[in-house]
Amino acid sequence: MSQAATLDVEVLERIRSLLAGGLETEVFPRADTQEMTRDIINRLAAAGDDLEAKLTISGFTLQPIEYGGLEQACETCMYYLVHRHFCELPELAVPVEPQWSCRLWRI
Repeated sequence: MSQAATLDVEVLERIRSLLAGGLETEVFPRADTQEMTRDIINRLAAAGDDLEAKLTISGFTLQPIEYGGLEQACETCMYYLVHRHFCELPELAVPVEPQWSCRLWRI
């Protein structure tokens, strides 16, 4: 396993542990407008490498969120890299599971 893959697994497990352990995240409101998206992305950028803050700000959950008549899961988001199980949104850039969700979800 490559060093990057090992690091991804470690971060994935840390994310899972934080969320399963009760980390409260800002699931709502969802980023419905460009302004809301920009505000969340600016907050993420300001959080730097603070993983807990990034998870909180982006509203991560361990399960899909039903919103606006759509199930919002990482696997259906435009930022999801299928073969790597990774969110490529630069301000997040974290490994994710297909069934997880965040409020920056996009078709």
